[in-house]
Amino acid sequence: MPTIDLLGGKLQLYQRGSSRFWQARASVGAKQRQFSTKQESFEQASKVAEDWYLTLAAKQRVGALDSGPTFKKAADQFLKEYAVITEGERSGKWTESHAIRLRIHLVPFFGPLPLNKVSPGKVQEYRVHRMTSFQEPNPLSKSKHKPRTKPPARSTLHDEIVTLRMVLKTAIRHGWLEYLPDLSPPYKSQGKITHRPWFSPEEYKQLYEAARAYAREPARSHYKWNAEQVYDFILFMANTGLRPDEAFNLQHRDVTIATDDGTNSEILEIEVRGKRGVGHCKSMPSAVRVYQRIKARPKPVQAESRRAKQQRRKEGGEAPPPPVVEYPKPTDLLFPGNHIKLFNSLLDRIGLKLDRDGKPRTAYSLRHTYICMRLMEGADIYQIAKNCRTSVEMIEKHYAIHLKNTLDASAINVLKPKAKAKKVLATISRAAHELDDL
Repeated sequence: MPTIDLLGGKLQLYQRGSSRFWQARASVGAKQRQFSTKQESFEQASKVAEDWYLTLAAKQRVGALDSGPTFKKAADQFLKEYAVITEGERSGKWTESHAIRLRIHLVPFFGPLPLNKVSPGKVQEYRVHRMTSFQEPNPLSKSKHKPRTKPPARSTLHDEIVTLRMVLKTAIRHGWLEYLPDLSPPYKSQGKITHRPWFSPEEYKQLYEAARAYAREPARSHYKWNAEQVYDFILFMANTGLRPDEAFNLQHRDVTIATDDGTNSEILEIEVRGKRGVGHCKSMPSAVRVYQRIKARPKPVQAESRRAKQQRRKEGGEAPPPPVVEYPKPTDLLFPGNHIKLFNSLLDRIGLKLDRDGKPRTAYSLRHTYICMRLMEGADIYQIAKNCRTSVEMIEKHYAIHLKNTLDASAINVLKPKAKAKKVLATISRAAHELDDL
């Protein structure tokens, strides 16, 4: 059957010999495009074909005409690759967080857009969209929480842009995109540098004294082992500078008591496994006694419950033998539980949960306390960075900037000699020269 022109020759309808449906073709955006109307009737097929052509023409006018792979295709490819390539190097939660950001926010906004249309302006539109639509319920979210009352934090948007950048880099590797667009925010590009929550020496002393008092007299007797663990956890963290996840991964075989050649004192040599892979740490001497106490503490045992005891007495059974006391093995964890509730309740009781800027303190604050105290004592910043498995730049940016001990008052408070003092000194000098001449 011959080809039939529509819309002044801009659109053609035709039928293939083996198909009963009408096909449409048109040249839009310097590209020949074809489309099946799925209609057998010419009248219906012409209407469907005209709608298809007008839709393409409208997309071309607004710059949304499909000209290559879409963002969703690149996002799917990224998720497929990232989970496999980074297995064992990134935590499962971090990998899952990328998938959540894409599913809830990024793909709904950028998904049908061709990759070459993801421009800096479009990224800025996304930031504005996120800052203005946070109160609307998101149907793609699986969370049962109510919509937020505050816009997303700066760090939240930063994480989403990081995920966006990784997807676009995946597209570049596959040849779907030529270059990476500028994703930096046009305004407020320099964030305010603030210190991380930590405990000052006075607050740290208040914290460990409160933890020690609670370990001696807990609210209930069966809380004693947990209270003692929290007390030792506070001291251990503040004397080693470990990250919380590193401390929770620590086994007894990873810790060795050794004598330091430089100070001739006993310290802990720790093989650390955590965020940065395998590293090493040398503790303060105060951590040795804490570790010895943890190692000598028997494991908690499950005693006979009150209900089981009542049932046994009712049935006339014999009392079970006392539980066997077990001590930690080399493969056991130093801190089997994180004791978050107990640690937070301790901070609330003594009023140290929030710092003066309203930031909540966590177990991570003990690491920050270690770094700040080492700097206050004049330790070498490079050695601190090596021992904490971080960079000098991070320490200077987040810790050293707010410590008064890093400022040298003698180098700051330099005063020029006053004019009168100069004249007196000149007179004394002249008189001394005259005496020498005599």
